[in-house]
Amino acid sequence: MNQEITPFETIRRTNPAGNEFWSSRDFARVLGYVNYRHFLGVIEKARTACFNSGQRLEDHFVDITEMVGIGSGAQRPLKTVMMSRYACYLVIQNADPAKEIVAVGQTYFAVQTRRQELGDQEIEEQRRLTIRSELRRHNSQLADAAKDAGVIAPKDYAIFQNHGYLGLYAGLGAQDIHARKRLKKGQQILDHMGSTELAANLFRATQTEEKLRREKITGKDKANRTHREVGAKVRQTIKELGGTMPEDLPAAESIKQLEAKAKKTIKDKKP
Repeated sequence: MNQEITPFETIRRTNPAGNEFWSSRDFARVLGYVNYRHFLGVIEKARTACFNSGQRLEDHFVDITEMVGIGSGAQRPLKTVMMSRYACYLVIQNADPAKEIVAVGQTYFAVQTRRQELGDQEIEEQRRLTIRSELRRHNSQLADAAKDAGVIAPKDYAIFQNHGYLGLYAGLGAQDIHARKRLKKGQQILDHMGSTELAANLFRATQTEEKLRREKITGKDKANRTHREVGAKVRQTIKELGGTMPEDLPAAESIKQLEAKAKKTIKDKKP
């Protein structure tokens, strides 16, 4: 579909930050709702669908008051909803199917939303690959710092690592996280973390390494306690910022599959 001629593209707006949005009043007009009040019911159904899909309503529906000209230079305030592309997709799915323009809109927003999803997916995959690679490197450095602190035997290092998880995941150890994420036997929890969860664990690892070295901590018990304390601090930061707790983030597809796909892409690009 040509974006230049669709009526939905002509009413698309952009805020100063460069983010696109649609006005609910413009949207109602294009869909042929003569009485805006009748369109409000459609918006409420879309809000419900958005909430049920697990999305944050405030990311997609923003209530504002617009000043609209009514002639002779006078203006009056009108309540309007600023809607994201995803919000428009949900609205169009709940609009009157008897209207021909609704069918056009359903096709347009289904295609555009899918394109955006694919773009977002590629960005997330690249983030995961980058952060996972960094985490491997920093885990190696953390292991060296732990060894200097007296954590030498493989069994002791496993206990040390688990203390980091206990702090970050509010008392959940590696096995608990594995079960909570519903991973299968043999699947590594780090390989099934999304970029947000990987970033939290990367921060935990880097800050623990620095603290061990900076404070010249020695002794297995002190090293374990340090790792748990740092994990808890990272968790507290996530909470203060209003983020999702790491144990509540969904498991992602294996990073090994993404790494294999990335290698194949590089191989295919070679002359």
